[in-house]
Amino acid sequence: MSLKLIGMTSVVAIIATGATAEMNFNRISSFATFANNQDAAAESSAEIISASGDGMTLVYSDSPLGVIGLIDITDPTAPVAKGNIDVGGEPTAVSVLGNIAMTGVNTSESYTAPSGMLKAFDLTTKAEIAACDLGGQPDSTAIAPDGSFIAVAIENERDEDLGDGGLGQMPGGYVVTIGIEDGIPACDTIVKIDVNGLAEIGADDPEPEFVDVNAAGEIVVTMQENNHIVIMTRTGEILNHFSAGSVDLIEIDATDERGALLFTETQEGRLREPDGVQWIDNDHFAIANEGDMDGGARGWTIFNKDGTEIFEAGNSFEHSIVQLGHYPDTRSDAKGAEPEGMEFAVFNGIPYAFILAERASVVGVYDVTDPTSPILSQMLPSGIAPEGAIAIPSRGLFVTANEADLIEDDGIRSHVMIYEYQDAPAAYPQLTSEGADNLIGWGAISGMVAGEDGIVYAVNDSFYGYQPTIFTIDTTVSPAQITKALPVTRGGYAAQKLDLEGITLDGDGGFWLASEGRTDRMIPHGIYHINKNGEIEEEISLPAELLAVENRFGFEGITLIDGTLWMAVQREWADDPADHVKLVAYDIATGEWGAVLYPKAATQTGWVGLSEIVAHAGDVYVIERDNQIGDNAAVKMVYRIAGDQMVPAPLGSELSVITKEAVYDLIPDLQAGNGYVVDKVEGLAIFADGVAWASTDNDGVDDSSGETYFWSIGTF
Repeated sequence: MSLKLIGMTSVVAIIATGATAEMNFNRISSFATFANNQDAAAESSAEIISASGDGMTLVYSDSPLGVIGLIDITDPTAPVAKGNIDVGGEPTAVSVLGNIAMTGVNTSESYTAPSGMLKAFDLTTKAEIAACDLGGQPDSTAIAPDGSFIAVAIENERDEDLGDGGLGQMPGGYVVTIGIEDGIPACDTIVKIDVNGLAEIGADDPEPEFVDVNAAGEIVVTMQENNHIVIMTRTGEILNHFSAGSVDLIEIDATDERGALLFTETQEGRLREPDGVQWIDNDHFAIANEGDMDGGARGWTIFNKDGTEIFEAGNSFEHSIVQLGHYPDTRSDAKGAEPEGMEFAVFNGIPYAFILAERASVVGVYDVTDPTSPILSQMLPSGIAPEGAIAIPSRGLFVTANEADLIEDDGIRSHVMIYEYQDAPAAYPQLTSEGADNLIGWGAISGMVAGEDGIVYAVNDSFYGYQPTIFTIDTTVSPAQITKALPVTRGGYAAQKLDLEGITLDGDGGFWLASEGRTDRMIPHGIYHINKNGEIEEEISLPAELLAVENRFGFEGITLIDGTLWMAVQREWADDPADHVKLVAYDIATGEWGAVLYPKAATQTGWVGLSEIVAHAGDVYVIERDNQIGDNAAVKMVYRIAGDQMVPAPLGSELSVITKEAVYDLIPDLQAGNGYVVDKVEGLAIFADGVAWASTDNDGVDDSSGETYFWSIGTF
């Protein structure tokens, strides 16, 4: 069902008119890797990705299934499954030359007895046409631009659970090159390149991680745990090697487990420990400083091959992620957003470096025309945990492989996502704190309310349990901008034991907030009156009649009608009829409680409940949604309730059942981003002129891609 209103402005229209057209990358489609499987319920994962020479077929490594997966992108807006090829082991990487896919295959019996192969497959027949014994466990692969050879990083990775998980676990790794003859790797041309004794850290246990080859045939290798970089020829001549160095980080969040985004800390001498590496030209290359064992500089760096550092991102990449609402707070004490994979390509004469943040699920797109001063052009939303990427400039395409497959948690599946270089404004983000006076961290946006002059106020939920906040959002700019973050305080300190799910204006410069109870976290159900300074002035607990029947799925939204607060209860409580939930009323002047019953959709898969309630022009609007994502999403609706039905009956008496009118189906808008339909549409704000805005909760980037949809859904 697709519903629209007179004067409705869709998300697509907003994107098209949001800015003057210019060249940008925009997502045009997504492909769930389980579509390639005979058993769709089996775990699968797109990790490293490449493309056929004609750019019409994508090939990705799928470690859980032991296959490489194929996708037909003849029409990139509608990718089609082409099936899998069993590689006889764990695929660690794949590189394609013409129509031949060359994949590193880990066949190791153990960490101490590593082994592996480089196998080649014809993409048309899916037949294996070569298999070269590598003598160790492969990680990444890279084909020389002229197609003359392939380089393979043999990591022989350490056992992180052995002892302290450090280096010194034999055997060490090395690099292999294999000549390519008639498009096929020639196994009798293998060259084993020794990198032992080069690094200051773990010199006798080198662990090559990532390789790339420039147009001159020179190979750059990152040795992540060794914090070292090596430049070599295909025959094994070491041209240069040097430490990846360290970074002094300031204004970062380095503390986990506190449920707050506080970018006030410092880490000095943080080892880069790079993962991905890409040549920018024959003299310069970039590294992604993920960290692994002891490091993680949270950014990326450009070096000259002579070892001179010419650019360091410092905290700037992560700060851009913070402004986007994608910062992974639960990783603060580890490696933050974890830049990991990389890609480099030239589009329309502009050289771009693509930096993949594994934990933030975004891609930073940088113009590196001047390698000493890259310019951040865009931040692209990706699936969960982007691991690999491939650019296809001949078709104007960029592709990410996102490895996280959350099937065990009934979550979103692993995806390959396709972007097109377009003469169009950037479609993402729709909400950012960029441009605010100070760095504002945000996420998990929940309830909303409209103010004046295009200002929307929103709250975050209990994901940030030690940082409950009211955000001021300016909707008159595109993308919408968070301009202020007002802490909610109690006695001068950040108010704890809140799960804010609703906000409304009190008419006197302050707010009423609704908190959803969580008995498992000792969070009570309640209503809170907040003054303009964010201080709690009044706390209202639920009456005994409600507490006797409560469950954890409580108030999701709050609105004010003629001195009465109305709260939507998300799901059935103990005394509710099946598929009915309460709209609870509280008379501010008398302290009396009451309720009506709301008939929600019957549950097909998962559950259906309410996420928001807003009064406007004498009527009431609610968001009703299921908890399903992707293709399983069925109910994401805005309903109208006539105001004259909002007559509460006393608690404990027979409650009237209201009738509802469907006015807006949110699913088409959630599909318009060409990713997957997210589950948590939780915010609705309606201005006095009827212009309505909706938003989604990104769960604080915890088992989520971090994407926040924030858009106008027309005029009510």
